[in-house]
Amino acid sequence: MAHYVAYVRKDADSDYGVEFPDLPGCITAGRTLDEALAMAEDALTGHLSVMAEHGDPIPAPRGLDALRDDPHRGDAVAVLVRLDPDLHKPERVNVMLSRSLLRRIEAVAPNRSRFLAEAAELVLAESRK
Repeated sequence: MAHYVAYVRKDADSDYGVEFPDLPGCITAGRTLDEALAMAEDALTGHLSVMAEHGDPIPAPRGLDALRDDPHRGDAVAVLVRLDPDLHKPERVNVMLSRSLLRRIEAVAPNRSRFLAEAAELVLAESRK
């Protein structure tokens, strides 16, 4: 299982921020350290998935020793984030919906699964605010 190094920072008036030195632009945050680390795993997998979809080369992860003297680390704490190759893999689930709700979904969405996934992502994003 691969791991990427992430830098975790926390200012007094902010959430915990996470960035990956091997993957510029791959950042996330969380209100608590545990939430930030969970979000980091999801951000890592999502970022690499998008890179693969676009045909971008995936950089090999550097270890903690290779980043020991990284000037961009500053006062951040370096942590290892596990790359879960199955995190974004579709998984079949069984849900119960009323027939009327199902018909309303089908009237506006050609793909029920995608509709439900996108709706869930919107609600989850709102709950983080």
